[in-house]
Parts: sequence; C-alpha cells; structure tokens
Amino acid sequence: MGLDHDAIYKAYTNVVTIDDTAGAFDKDGNSVTLEQSKIDAARVTLNAEYAAIKYKYDRKKAYPDWGTQLDYIYHNGIDKWKTDIVDPVKAKYPKPS
Repeated sequence: MGLDHDAIYKAYTNVVTIDDTAGAFDKDGNSVTLEQSKIDAARVTLNAEYAAIKYKYDRKKAYPDWGTQLDYIYHNGIDKWKTDIVDPVKAKYPKPS
C-alpha cells in the first residue's frame, strides 16, 4: 500500500517529493516527518472538495456529444432539447447545495 500523495501535498505544503518506501522530502532533500492524523484530515478535505464538483464530471459524461445535441435542437427546438436532454441529466446529477 502506497502513501496518499495528494493528501500529503495538501497537509504539508513544504513537501516536494514523495517516495512510497523512503517517505516525504522538502526542497532541500530533508526528510519530513508525517503525522497520519494530518494526512487523514487532508484526505477528508480533498474528498469534500471533489464531492462538491463531481456532478460536473458526471454530467459531462452523461450528455450526448455536441453534434447530436445540435441536431436534436435543429429538429425539435430548444425547449424540447432542454426537457428531453438537459433536464434529465441535471436531475440525475444535481448540483450540491
């Protein structure tokens, strides 16, 4: 099992290099002592930050490509596009409050 690099970088802004077996190091190559509680707290923050924007990625994957959407608009109009394509995706992946 490797180290949680993202959480370490978040918790320790002075860390520039991480080696899963040797540990974390600052810009001068000095070893940085890691505290698991700080890493865990940083992971919680990172997870919350990701959860706040995850809906954007989910929506992007769910929408048809632009060509398909433009063709749908051409044949059915903007209002039908909104109700048939946009609204269902937004309902499935709501923006967090």
